[in-house]
Amino acid sequence: MNDQQSKQFTHPLLAQAYDSINALGDDASFWLNETNKLAPKTIIDFGCGTGLLTCELAKLGYEVTGIDPAGQMLEIAKTKAFSEKIRWIEGNYTKLEGLSADLILMTSHVVQFLLTDPEFLGTLHNCFNALNQNGHLLFDSRRSLKDSFKNWPTKDNPRHETNPELGEIEYYCNLLETTDVLAKYELHYHFIKSGEHIVSTDQIIFRPKSVIEKSLQDVGFTIEHIYGDWDGSDYNEASPEMLFLVRK
Repeated sequence: MNDQQSKQFTHPLLAQAYDSINALGDDASFWLNETNKLAPKTIIDFGCGTGLLTCELAKLGYEVTGIDPAGQMLEIAKTKAFSEKIRWIEGNYTKLEGLSADLILMTSHVVQFLLTDPEFLGTLHNCFNALNQNGHLLFDSRRSLKDSFKNWPTKDNPRHETNPELGEIEYYCNLLETTDVLAKYELHYHFIKSGEHIVSTDQIIFRPKSVIEKSLQDVGFTIEHIYGDWDGSDYNEASPEMLFLVRK
């Protein structure tokens, strides 16, 4: 989401492969169930990527706006069923200015790509201003840097997916360096059919729960609930996720 967009979001081949590698799963059920409970009329999907969830929301009858800085991802989103019902906007958190919605979603750990405090706090401020009164913001962030990377594929144990056009894709993560809260890593993608190998170097931040809570409260949000996993269970210190539901 920052100005230095990585290859995993901007490279045409990786954008084309994105849905095969990041298909909707348990997280999608969580987002859709929570959205149904909140019953919004208007939704902003910030960091919508290729529009997997965005188009599902439009299919269900919500009025949806999708925002993403990666034009390659949005071009794919616009080819999908129900995409014509969605307002698509290319850009970062500044594009929230002047918009309004009952619910803003930030899925796929979008906030972890907001590396600087000005970018993170600017996003929260703009979300707050874009929400209608009593509107909600719902987003995810992984709890633990150390525990999260244990589950990522490695060079010795890569994952494989098949894309209808591109064929088999082998991919894995190479963790380069970490601090207490920052992780720098490479994502390696090997397209078996073409033989092409693409490496995307990325960074994500693991802000502690207390830091996120304070930032939300400083902006003016009321924290309604913090879930710990996609099954809707409450957060605890061993939870893999921090799923924040907050209200304006």
